[in-house]
Amino acid sequence: EVQLVESGGGLVQAGGSLRLSCAASGFTFDDYAIGWFRQAPGKSREGIACMHSTVGDGTTYYTDSVKGRFTISRDNAKKMMYLQMNSLKPEDTAVYSCATADSGWGCFVDHIAGTDYEYWGQGTQVTVSS
Repeated sequence: EVQLVESGGGLVQAGGSLRLSCAASGFTFDDYAIGWFRQAPGKSREGIACMHSTVGDGTTYYTDSVKGRFTISRDNAKKMMYLQMNSLKPEDTAVYSCATADSGWGCFVDHIAGTDYEYWGQGTQVTVSS
């Protein structure tokens, strides 16, 4: 059974940091691109960061609003993916979800292709207070 399980969300003050984790199981994690998405109340889901598969070219992408503040990473041996979030702002408040896309898809140098992602976690709430 394919599973992605996020953890690490919570309440933090503006300027603080959080590290989201996502544990993968049930598929060959190394072969998949990884992505982090978020959805704020009343807004559509937004792809914020992605990293190509290990067998790909290692491409990473960040949407402009998080560039320089968030870092995506993966540990293939542990089948884990992470999102380090620094300098958090109230506008970062959202439900954050991890997802994976088949190798060669999902993550490009200039955009994240959300429709390519086939496996999704359940989401974890991040709330940033001002």
